[in-house]
Amino acid sequence: MPTPILDFDALAQAISSRTVLCIGDIMLDEFVYGEVSRISPEAPAPVIAAQRSEIHIGGAGNVARNIASLGARCIFVGLVGEDDAGKRLEAALAEHAGIESVLVCDPSRPTTRKVRFVSEHFSTHMLRADWEQAVPASDDIETRLIDVILPQIARADIVLLSDYAKGVLTARVIRHTIDAARTLGKPVIVDPKSLNWAIYRGATLLTPNRKEFSEATRSRADTPQSIVDASEDVMRLADCEAILVTQGEHGMTLVPRNGEAVHVPAVPVKVRDVSGAGDTVAAALAVSLAAGADWDTALRMANAAAAVAVGKQGTASVSAAELRRKILPHAYLAAEEKIVLEPDTLDAQLAQWRRQDLRVGFTNGCFDILHPGHVKVLTAARGACDRLIVGLNSDASVRRLKGADRPVQDERARAEVLAALEAVDLVVIFEEDTPIDLITRIKPSALVKGGDYTREQVVGHEVVEAAGGTVVLVDILQGFSTTALVHRARGGGK
Repeated sequence: MPTPILDFDALAQAISSRTVLCIGDIMLDEFVYGEVSRISPEAPAPVIAAQRSEIHIGGAGNVARNIASLGARCIFVGLVGEDDAGKRLEAALAEHAGIESVLVCDPSRPTTRKVRFVSEHFSTHMLRADWEQAVPASDDIETRLIDVILPQIARADIVLLSDYAKGVLTARVIRHTIDAARTLGKPVIVDPKSLNWAIYRGATLLTPNRKEFSEATRSRADTPQSIVDASEDVMRLADCEAILVTQGEHGMTLVPRNGEAVHVPAVPVKVRDVSGAGDTVAAALAVSLAAGADWDTALRMANAAAAVAVGKQGTASVSAAELRRKILPHAYLAAEEKIVLEPDTLDAQLAQWRRQDLRVGFTNGCFDILHPGHVKVLTAARGACDRLIVGLNSDASVRRLKGADRPVQDERARAEVLAALEAVDLVVIFEEDTPIDLITRIKPSALVKGGDYTREQVVGHEVVEAAGGTVVLVDILQGFSTTALVHRARGGGK
């Protein structure tokens, strides 16, 4: 059975009204980028000439960033030290409108901080330096965390535990959180670090990577079937509904407790940096499941989100718009990418094409009911240039030209049909009776019309020729007329 097209817009709308409670180990991620040009004389190691640096909210904080960037609201609970890194993280979280952070401060420990040195040219991580105290929170801090977490559960649609083994998610914190969530009927996703999955007992979904799964199950986990075989016992141990094993370039395998396992291959993409990809997966799963998505849909969302994340440098967040472009078929997106709604968009596109020395062509019409005659003109027009812009009469313009009973299809529908054609690169709707203002703005290299016009009858020919362009007349395909088609459809005969 073919995979149905995901109704992304409906899901995104549902996601926008959901809240995720994210709990876990936050850290300050710093990336130092530079060029490697020589080997150090003091030691056989590359020397990186630092050129720029970036600071990101990392660890579970990056999960929170992704939740917010995907359109949901995030309540984040984490632990920081009484230091500059902690203050920087608190300030960075405050800049995200979609994140409400509740940070517990532990003066006895430093805020976790990671500094990565990256070769700019090769996107290769040369070295990582960590400042951390990876020990469980003290009894007092545990109690403070639990007191902060429990009141937030009722406010959330789903709970996400992002465990980086830095001390926040102790066995006691995990137990109180999962038990309270189950009492309130809230699903719980766990991105686990402990090899003892019994401490996550009662969670809805566990999302280990292949290495974590292999170590926890003492299995090779090198094929989807071996993952399925090894999942049965640990699902009983953890009393969870499903396990999702992420396998990098080998895709993801979802094993539900009831139902068939699903494996999806990784989306082909040029990998720039895998830092934080697991955070993006967890966030995409959380927002999808919170919005009522089934396992298959949530898996597709997470897989596509991971593909976007690894194509970026650093600890990256993924926006809903980026995910939409990745997950929906290209043809589905054609209308949105090709239909120009703002003049600035047209100007920017024209400037880009001209920087590339591309010849821009133009034709226009009402295109009320697209027929083979239209297709022939549009195809020929595209052959006369490198990029073709189609000017489309607005509904009001069509009524003035064709009568009160036209158009048959509104301007959006007509624009979408045109945009679906491979020959068309942009569609611009104009309100006037003629496209002269649009032609003056574009100044196309080729102005194309059907052969039922003479050169002198083509609106805008003077503007185009004065700018060094040409008028191209295309032989029309006889026997096709929109007016005749409308007449026939309304019972007027042949």
